[in-house]
Amino acid sequence: MSFDLKKIVRPKIYNLKPYRCARDDFTEGILLDANENAWGPTQKELKDSTLNRYPDPHQIEFKTALANYRNKTSSFKQIPDVLPLTADNICLGVGSDESIDAIIRATCVPAKEKILVMPPTYSMYSVCANINDVDVIECPLIVGDNSFQVNEIKAVEILNNDPSIKLTFITSPGNPTGVKINVQKIEYILKNWKNGLVVIDEAYIDFCGGSTAPLVTKYPNLVTLQTLSKSFGLAGIRLGMTFATADLARVLNAMKAPYNISTITAEHGIKAVQDHNLELMEVNTKTLNEEKIRLVKELTSIPYVDDQYVGGLDANFILIRINKGDNELAKKIYLTLATKCGVVIRFRGMELGCQGCLRVTVGTREENDILIQKFKETVQELAK
Repeated sequence: MSFDLKKIVRPKIYNLKPYRCARDDFTEGILLDANENAWGPTQKELKDSTLNRYPDPHQIEFKTALANYRNKTSSFKQIPDVLPLTADNICLGVGSDESIDAIIRATCVPAKEKILVMPPTYSMYSVCANINDVDVIECPLIVGDNSFQVNEIKAVEILNNDPSIKLTFITSPGNPTGVKINVQKIEYILKNWKNGLVVIDEAYIDFCGGSTAPLVTKYPNLVTLQTLSKSFGLAGIRLGMTFATADLARVLNAMKAPYNISTITAEHGIKAVQDHNLELMEVNTKTLNEEKIRLVKELTSIPYVDDQYVGGLDANFILIRINKGDNELAKKIYLTLATKCGVVIRFRGMELGCQGCLRVTVGTREENDILIQKFKETVQELAK
């Protein structure tokens, strides 16, 4: 059984010719090709900027630097079938959400084909599917043992029994579970299902390491999504990255809107992947992970909070359970913290395997100190 991208991507999308402009070939000189305003921005403080010009449509400098970093830190580089990533393996989007939508549009015929998701998981897969009139099939994670791992045997069974499924979305580390999915389970699906794409969403991967991005050069049916929003601390610039085979990346780049990555976003993105800032990102994630352990220890020692956290500790948040699954108390704690204490966390008690759960993002040490204190006071007050 072999993988054929032409059978996965919709024909009109696969043969789509990308938007082209003179700026694809020429970026310097007297630029009178794109109907820009040569007088510059109207705001005085921006007069010396280049914001009157359209941004670079290709962002090769950023893609190359990011590819080099993923190659350098890859845990798979000793495997013969894994080749170095290049800029040709990357497509950029306005956050990972644009990438999710693009992949669904590229592969799924509306009102005919489907995606597979593995709850509890990120809700935007289903949102984007519904917007595109694509049905959603579920294969739940294994929740009974608190592992929140993929049930790869069941997933492959579902996938091979329904040829209308074109995409499988796996979040690793999971949201809200905080669990990194075992790569052997991912590879099992890649090897045993060739009728679609396996999409690994790695928004939180730098908090635990071991990105699957380099494996796109080995498995043509693998797509890996990442973002600068989490470990890089750049949620405000909205920059997401899709790693795929050069063939699929070409398709996705042909689909994207012209100049979809703004000049300001690109400038901050390029700075983020310079060596000294990559080193700082690694230092920051190490510090956050240490603070995460402290936060877990403190919160799970509070009365009415279960002494075992839920899921894993592979992301920049933790999931704790209130009073053995008491959703009502968990909701009250969430609302009281937000309205009376100015501390906002997330109630996730309606998710599969997460009854009575609160998701807490790891903040600075000072923020966490306030959270811990307010959490203790709130629980003491509400659990009387």
